[in-house]
Amino acid sequence: MKLTEKVNNEITLAMKSRDEIKLRTFRNVKAAFLLLQSSGNEVSEDEYLKAVQKLAKQLKDSIEIFTKEGRNDLAKKENDELEIISSLLPKQLSEAEIIAKVQEIVNTTGFNTMKDLGKVMPLAMKATSGTADGRLVAEIVKKLLGQ
Repeated sequence: MKLTEKVNNEITLAMKSRDEIKLRTFRNVKAAFLLLQSSGNEVSEDEYLKAVQKLAKQLKDSIEIFTKEGRNDLAKKENDELEIISSLLPKQLSEAEIIAKVQEIVNTTGFNTMKDLGKVMPLAMKATSGTADGRLVAEIVKKLLGQ
């Protein structure tokens, strides 16, 4: 099932069950999709996925800020939305799986110093695209190249 269809189905289900949090969250996702479509170009499934990932990242950032500011009520609201949006994303890799992928890149390319960071990062991001947080990937790459 396409991501757009899934979001539309979830909106319908949320309306029927009167689940305000899910309804608000999936409407936000649909709004992001409509914004993508407004460019007039054909939108790929990958672009829809990137839009969902961007929303998830924004929510994570908001949660971090609200938690620092002691606004646990707002952090909880954002966290609830993040859990719902996460259901649309592919399964995230564990830290061990990311380390294995990055180690494989380092071994096959021969890039193994911090000078090679600019060469390894794009390869690592492509290898973990959509399945890992970019910050975590960057930390792991730096740690492996810093040895």
